[in-house]
Amino acid sequence: MSPVMYAGKDVHPTEPTPRLAPQPVEEMRQEWMDILARIPGAGLKGSGFPRNVLGVLMYNPETLGPFLDYWVTCKLKMGLSVREQELVILRMGCLFRSNYVWKHHVPVGREFGIDDNELERLRAAHYEQFIPREQAILVLTDELVEERTIRAETWARYSASLQQSDLVDLVGLVSQYVLFALMNNAMQVQVEPALLSIPGIEG
Repeated sequence: MSPVMYAGKDVHPTEPTPRLAPQPVEEMRQEWMDILARIPGAGLKGSGFPRNVLGVLMYNPETLGPFLDYWVTCKLKMGLSVREQELVILRMGCLFRSNYVWKHHVPVGREFGIDDNELERLRAAHYEQFIPREQAILVLTDELVEERTIRAETWARYSASLQQSDLVDLVGLVSQYVLFALMNNAMQVQVEPALLSIPGIEG
């Protein structure tokens, strides 16, 4: 597979070998498992459980627990709906060329109403057929990643489509998936076998 260009550098959507062997999630503390059980929907549970990236994050157990609590609480309490969150997360997979993020969240997105046509639009950054609020969320997501901020003209055009708290939540959500995407890319985290058949970012 040819590398793709992102921010002036070659990035491969998949990597051949993991740089850190994931620790066994069966050794997770019960309190962590209780937190993860609160994740909305079924997509990140069962065969979709992101055991490999969580196994990498387990290398620092003192930070993992508080992060998991923050991550899952955000999913449940932020003003963005689960569908809106999944649009952002899938787009983050595209922006960072992370097939791990993409393949894990395609089933979640489908569970919350994202269809195959919308998945293709997310890949291509074609947002015209999304409703205005979702267009705003996606454009602002791209802006945050590509510009490292929100430019004045983009803010003027799109910020009024969201509540003030939604704008804060959006920055927080994007930041969470910068962590996940970079962790997956830098550590070359492998997609679990059960998800390999899901088409990747390249379709």
